[in-house]
Amino acid sequence: MYSTNNFGKTVSEIRIENPSVVKKEIMASLAQQLSALRWSPLPSTSSSRPTTAHNRRTRTLLPVVCSVALSNAQNRERVKLKELFEQAYERCRTAPMEGVSFTVDQFTEALEKYDFDSEVGTKIKGTVFAVDASGAYVDVTAKSTAYLPLQEACIHRIKHVQAAGIVPGLREEFVVIGENEVDDGLILSLKAIEFDLAWERCRQLQAEDAVVKGKIVNGNKGGLVAEVEGLKGFVPFSQISSKLSGEELLEKELPLKFMEVDEEQSRLILSHRKAAADSQGQLGIGSVVTGTVQSLKPYGAFVDIGGISGLLHVSQISHDRITDIASVLQPGDILKVMILSHDRERGRVSLSTKKLEPTPGDMIRNPKLVFEKAEEMAQTFRQRIAQAEAMARADMLRFQPEVS
Repeated sequence: MYSTNNFGKTVSEIRIENPSVVKKEIMASLAQQLSALRWSPLPSTSSSRPTTAHNRRTRTLLPVVCSVALSNAQNRERVKLKELFEQAYERCRTAPMEGVSFTVDQFTEALEKYDFDSEVGTKIKGTVFAVDASGAYVDVTAKSTAYLPLQEACIHRIKHVQAAGIVPGLREEFVVIGENEVDDGLILSLKAIEFDLAWERCRQLQAEDAVVKGKIVNGNKGGLVAEVEGLKGFVPFSQISSKLSGEELLEKELPLKFMEVDEEQSRLILSHRKAAADSQGQLGIGSVVTGTVQSLKPYGAFVDIGGISGLLHVSQISHDRITDIASVLQPGDILKVMILSHDRERGRVSLSTKKLEPTPGDMIRNPKLVFEKAEEMAQTFRQRIAQAEAMARADMLRFQPEVS
């Protein structure tokens, strides 16, 4: 009888009594040895042992046996995975929260922190993480990145978002103004929030009857357009107290007061006349103020003194005769002038630099000295005025008839 201990012997050395039994025993022996990964390597083609019929049959059987062994290993792995899955399914069905470190309520609460209303007009918090030439990318903990366009970054016109202080790392409150149809990302705005704050600020200033500075940026037949607190307001010509034309006032700043502030109707009506009246009330004869030359005329120069346009007549520039004003003054020159007269009803202010000259002609030869000595010379002028008024009162009392 053939024994498995005879494996390794050549076919000629084996006594075969029953070929079918021998075949089964050979396959069983091979499977046992392959499963333990202990079989000897196949002899190389360079072996000196000649190829026999036994070698050829053995090589034919090895792939079949290896395939059977691998298939059995895969089946065992599948069975193991199936058992793990069934165990996990059973745990989820009978004890779903077993081994979980938080409750369902805690999980729901955590989700609500990141759940926000993305409707237009909703305010949300976000963090800028990148910027480009067209705007900024904002993380709002949504499924898609939100975007802040350049034109929505600031109430003023800017060329890049960095000019408005928008840089990576900035955390700010934004308002949703739309949605990107491509990736459902939100479109955000800071300008809308700044507009709301600007209207609120204007309402406060109107309630305080405050005077504000406004830059004239445009004009039409009815008046001028001024920019105040980032908003565009209208100044009717009837509310402008200046001798300058609308074109001459462009790009200049004027003191203004609020006449009407209506956010719903987007109406912002301003008055230069009211602001000028307040400033004029502070002007006293003989006081020295700093002004800017606005324009030159053949008869003198118009000087802006805090939003009020005063006339520096050619005869009040210097004690010396001046034939060409442009040889002494130019538009944009900053100078000190003295209030010579003030007609509040007509809104006219007369100015003088001649009264500030230490010696006649200094305004032509050495204007810097005139400005340095301006307060001193004005004080002397006021003293002379006070003495003249005192003498006038004394004369009135002297000639006043006695009461019997």
